[in-house]
Amino acid sequence: MDAETFYRALSARDARFDGSFFVGVTTTGIYCRPICPARTPARERCVFFQRATEAERDGFRACFRCRPELAPGGAHVDALPSLVKAALARIDRGYLNEHSVDELASELGVTTRHLRRATEAELGVSPVELAQSRRLSLAKQLLQDTQLSLTDIAFASGFSSVRRYNALFSARFGRPPSAIRRGHGAPSSARASARAARQQGGGDGANGGGEGSEGATIPLRLDYRPPFDWATLLKFLGDRAIPGVESVTDGVYRRTVRIGESSGVVSVEHDPHRGALWAHASVSLSGVLMPLRARLRDLFDLDAHPRAIVEHLGSDPLLGPLVAARPGLRVPGAFDRFETGVRAIAGQMVSVRAATTLAGRIARAFGDPLGEREGEGDRLFPTAGVLAAASIDQVASLGFPRARALALIGLARAVADGALVLDDDAGTYESKIEAFKALPGFGEWTAQYMAMRVLGWPDAFPASDLGVRKALGMAPASAVLTMAEPWRPWRAYAAMHLWTSLAQGG
Repeated sequence: MDAETFYRALSARDARFDGSFFVGVTTTGIYCRPICPARTPARERCVFFQRATEAERDGFRACFRCRPELAPGGAHVDALPSLVKAALARIDRGYLNEHSVDELASELGVTTRHLRRATEAELGVSPVELAQSRRLSLAKQLLQDTQLSLTDIAFASGFSSVRRYNALFSARFGRPPSAIRRGHGAPSSARASARAARQQGGGDGANGGGEGSEGATIPLRLDYRPPFDWATLLKFLGDRAIPGVESVTDGVYRRTVRIGESSGVVSVEHDPHRGALWAHASVSLSGVLMPLRARLRDLFDLDAHPRAIVEHLGSDPLLGPLVAARPGLRVPGAFDRFETGVRAIAGQMVSVRAATTLAGRIARAFGDPLGEREGEGDRLFPTAGVLAAASIDQVASLGFPRARALALIGLARAVADGALVLDDDAGTYESKIEAFKALPGFGEWTAQYMAMRVLGWPDAFPASDLGVRKALGMAPASAVLTMAEPWRPWRAYAAMHLWTSLAQGG
């Protein structure tokens, strides 16, 4: 897109372009999202950027009305080189909050200098500048949406020094954090969201599923590009919710969380008026909000570009009517990649309901209790290390055939000893699929399903899946692959449309 196209999208406030570009206004020094409600500036006052970090690098400050820190990210397949994509994913999960750039480069197998040059070439900023931008964006969001103290916000955003946080924040936004808090009134957005949800009959409001009254949880607003088919996404996750770990009730997704040494509960619901999801996390998760936010964006596929997907798949004679009926369909990702891998093994050759039961038994037998809780949402899913130490007989006693018990333990051991790194975003998707297929009990279906949900690869496609084949008239897998060739690079979305057409009768 050129500058004139950007300006037309800006003038139309087209939400489908939200997060795809940002506009800096030279007379104010402010940069905005294309959906900003402020008066549209004259064309000659506009400078366009593809990334928020580029606008910040050039001295523009984030708008307090449209809040660029909430804009959905870019998820075009292979849009970035593998190295930069892997570094960006780790930084988004807060890696540099606890590690150095040298450690990040070493983990990615390159020198620090090479990593810095690669990120500067692709993103316009160094890894340190990118991490700093992510921390400041989260801090700004927490200042406007929560009642956390200013000190708690500093540490929750990944800063190790309150003084450093205050200095960087003031330099970036032109005012100290305390001025932002005074000017915006901490929980107003959460209360507005709660009212809107109740008016829609959408559960318990923005605090639905949370721990008690407002203020007992930390709200996180997660914006997306419309359209967004929340109902279908929620049904998919609800049908596969692991008993004791996940639940879907009255329009609210709720689950237990373990990230590092932190554990708690998070609930998520839809706020269609704002074009966002609201997550409410236990206060015990305040130290891991950055990776929590990244995991939720992955789970709900919030960085998808529905406009591009609809334009491509909607032109296909077979998929066109399905896409037209559900243009906001998303591909559910993984909140916990190992957990979803176990769920994939449980789903081999059995119904969705049977697989859900088996996954629940794994959680009950090997998962840790969440504090003193008992009942719904009381288990933390077991780690790879715990399941790696289990015997085949222990897993088989839960109802797993021995071959699948062996596959489950094989996956756990590969992850526990580092032979398979599920959170590693480096390398090609094809190489990762081959790594999956090298595990015992992993065939093409499981590997493709893992690529689709665990890796979030938009072109993954389980051609041998029974549901996909049913939707295509029981064609053999080889014929399905041929039929799906024109659907690249969005075949995972095609699979979701085919599955949904069966579940909803058309």
